[in-house]
Amino acid sequence: METAIVFRAVGKVQRVGFRAFVRTTGLQMGLSGWVKNNPDGSVVGVAEGDHGMLVEFVKALKIGNRWSTVEDVEQQEQRFSGDYESFEIRY
Repeated sequence: METAIVFRAVGKVQRVGFRAFVRTTGLQMGLSGWVKNNPDGSVVGVAEGDHGMLVEFVKALKIGNRWSTVEDVEQQEQRFSGDYESFEIRY
């Protein structure tokens, strides 16, 4: 079942390659959406795709990459839009 989430990762997630990690992870899992830095120091985005893959995606975000320290990942389900063709980093 295709679904979507809005997510927000907090912790040491900026200036550590976290957005690239999120994009690569999303693409490897067949997801689409976007990710960007938030002015408050968090990283936010939208991911769409298979529900099971989104569950795995959030698990990966909670672990992060080797340079990040993820304290929490907030997520909220939303309606699948189909608006995204890939997974992009927004600025």
